[in-house]
Amino acid sequence: MSDKAILTCALNGVLTDPRQHPMIPVTPEQMAASAREAYDAGAAIVHIHFRAQGEGVGHLPSWEPDVAAAAVDAIRAACPGIVINQTTGTVGPDISGPVACIKRTRPEIAACNAGSLNYLKLRSDGRWAWPPLLFDNPVSKVQGFLDAMAEAGSRPEFECFDVGIVRSVGLYVENGMATTAQYNFVMGVASGMPVDADLLALLLKYRRDGALWQTTLIGRTEIWPVHQRAAELGGMLRTGLEDTFYLPDGEKAKSNGALIEALAKCARNAGRSIASPEEARTIMNLGGSHHGEAGTGTA
Repeated sequence: MSDKAILTCALNGVLTDPRQHPMIPVTPEQMAASAREAYDAGAAIVHIHFRAQGEGVGHLPSWEPDVAAAAVDAIRAACPGIVINQTTGTVGPDISGPVACIKRTRPEIAACNAGSLNYLKLRSDGRWAWPPLLFDNPVSKVQGFLDAMAEAGSRPEFECFDVGIVRSVGLYVENGMATTAQYNFVMGVASGMPVDADLLALLLKYRRDGALWQTTLIGRTEIWPVHQRAAELGGMLRTGLEDTFYLPDGEKAKSNGALIEALAKCARNAGRSIASPEEARTIMNLGGSHHGEAGTGTA
């Protein structure tokens, strides 16, 4: 366990709607300003999704490399040295958009969804909140992403929605598909792992020895005791408006910065200090702070 806690801000998510929360950042300028608030609060890493640009479409995702480059450039300019963690999640077999964005921006870390999940949610009356969806991540798709990440020099962070997916990551390494295992235990999707501190402690038995890990906790105030437990167990820590709109006291968070401040308090309550971006790179064995610059829109 490192005494230094690495904090990640999950800046905006894939479909979180600015009409539901006015501080969801969409434009490069908004993303840079929100990332700076999180950076000032202690975030060493920012996890980002790219959004369609233009009036009334900011709730939709974008895989335009120019949009990705503009967002990454703006964040790097606003937050010197911050580590970029970039989404790749997409439904269906066509991964050309995410791969093009990885090649353009060359993030130090890229999310790699490590297995498939029936992505389900119910309304209070028992009806589906959306049509039942298969978030498909077969091995061939995972391999395609890993190949693109290796070419760009990006570390895969394996997103794990269930215990079997956690175990699959070890198989990817043993098979030679991946050279490293860095885990993100995603808890709170209704058809995936629940937000449960007892389950979190068990999951650590099934990761590869010594592998870095963190949690993505989706929900309201019930997530914060599990954040605290993750801090006590030595994990990296992540929150942001992608994952929750709510602070530990139930108040609606006014910004990503406020959520990272609450997360930093969890780390300090566990006796851990907050890692700077350069300290995070050392702990994670990443490259230097100028990684990726040649692949952005400034080249």
